[in-house]
Amino acid sequence: MLKQLLSTGRIGFVQSAARRTTAGAGARVAAMQMRFLTEKLVKTPPMADSITEGTLTKWHKAVGEFVARDEPIATIETDKVDVTVNSAESGTVLEYFAKEGDTVMVGSNLFKVDVDGVAGAAASKPASAPTPTPTPAAAAPAAPAATGEVKEVIVKTPPMADSITEGTLTKWHKSVGEYVARDEPIATIETDKVDVTVNSAESGIILEAFAKEGETVSVGSNLFKVNVNGSPSGASASAPAAAPTPKAAAPKAATPAPASAPKPAAAAAPAPAAKTAAANVPAQVGNRVERRVKMTRMRKTISSRLKESQNTAASLTTFNEIDMSNLIEFRSKYKDAVMDKHGVKMGFMGAFIKASAQAMKDVPEINARIEGDEIVYSDFVDISVAVATPKGLVTPVVRNCENMSILDCEKEISALGAKAKANGITIEDLAGGTFTISNGGVFGSLYGTPIINQPQSAILGMHATKDRAVVVNGQVVVRPMMYVALTYDHRLIDGREAVTFLVRVKELIEDPRRLLLEI
Repeated sequence: MLKQLLSTGRIGFVQSAARRTTAGAGARVAAMQMRFLTEKLVKTPPMADSITEGTLTKWHKAVGEFVARDEPIATIETDKVDVTVNSAESGTVLEYFAKEGDTVMVGSNLFKVDVDGVAGAAASKPASAPTPTPTPAAAAPAAPAATGEVKEVIVKTPPMADSITEGTLTKWHKSVGEYVARDEPIATIETDKVDVTVNSAESGIILEAFAKEGETVSVGSNLFKVNVNGSPSGASASAPAAAPTPKAAAPKAATPAPASAPKPAAAAAPAPAAKTAAANVPAQVGNRVERRVKMTRMRKTISSRLKESQNTAASLTTFNEIDMSNLIEFRSKYKDAVMDKHGVKMGFMGAFIKASAQAMKDVPEINARIEGDEIVYSDFVDISVAVATPKGLVTPVVRNCENMSILDCEKEISALGAKAKANGITIEDLAGGTFTISNGGVFGSLYGTPIINQPQSAILGMHATKDRAVVVNGQVVVRPMMYVALTYDHRLIDGREAVTFLVRVKELIEDPRRLLLEI
């Protein structure tokens, strides 16, 4: 029999067929290995030490789109700010592991990206074209090679801040099927402090979003899937190219998955619209209708933190009043010159920051805090300044106030105020703080007791300046007066220290020359 096969040449044909079969199997295995090598899972990056999760509010790229490295791809809302997550890889978005509104955890799978999505899709097709030409049998392994064109990478919800573990995904800036570049904004996540814009960590085509708008996302959870092999021009062109491939080989059946991903994104769109509509419905006089609006993550966190402060600290408030005459005269005399030379609008907050930092040199307990059974004294003064935003109160920090002049303080306050109005406050702006000053006077508050901003030990409340009759040198005169209140933690600060601090602030404000001379 063997002689017959040898004489007829059939043994050579069998050997050739075996070689072709082995080669085809090897090519398929290589193609599958290549696919696994080019598909990368992107995890939710760290955001800050105390933040472990957040709400994925928006995907900036759609599944199937191209995202570039460091391009914003998602926005995660934490309990402090909204974090923009940048894509850690370039390529085509293949799959999202979180939908808008889902909670994503730090370190969890965020999305899958095809890292060869930029140039691989165009380059691999010409290479596979000549393969079927020598023999039809070789056409079979060419189909699996095409599967390597899609490289799925999962991008996770990035870290946002130390204490932020989750947020509400309020908006996707990109839809499934769109291209997203690395570091391009892809989603907005609302936290309990600010909105975080998440930048894509990968470049490519968004294949799937794992969270819908309005859902809670945790830090580290899957945010979206991206094909890193996708390109801006290939977002729509790649779909027709992939269509004939499944006919040639079964492994390509995994590719149509991104094509079905756009459906959830379309369904997610009405969610924020309904939420916005409910929140913006004006109250009608005489209409006995109750409206229920879901609390924002920021409002919920503010609520819990304030109650925690009341339950933890032994809060006590001491009051005093300040004659603002000299400071008002000082401001009126120099405000125009300061604006012309430095471009800063001069207010009263800079003087109060400087006065507080100077008074803390005499009463360091005001700048301390309790940690367990220890008292931590800070040799620096970082003052949190309460700033009102449409979503609630935030407290960005003016750092190293002990080394700053009044003008330096005003410049920093102006910069932080502009960022707050533009919704640009970051987690870094809010982190830390050893003391807080809240100015309710800008809203007309005459008198009030502020609540301590934990883990700090004291907070100074400023109020409106009003003309009042006071006795000066035995005569009743009208002076612009301001009530001030210092709420302090009596566990750490005794009444003597609290009163001493507030009187020291009063002396410095009533005679601004002391601030300049630091006496």
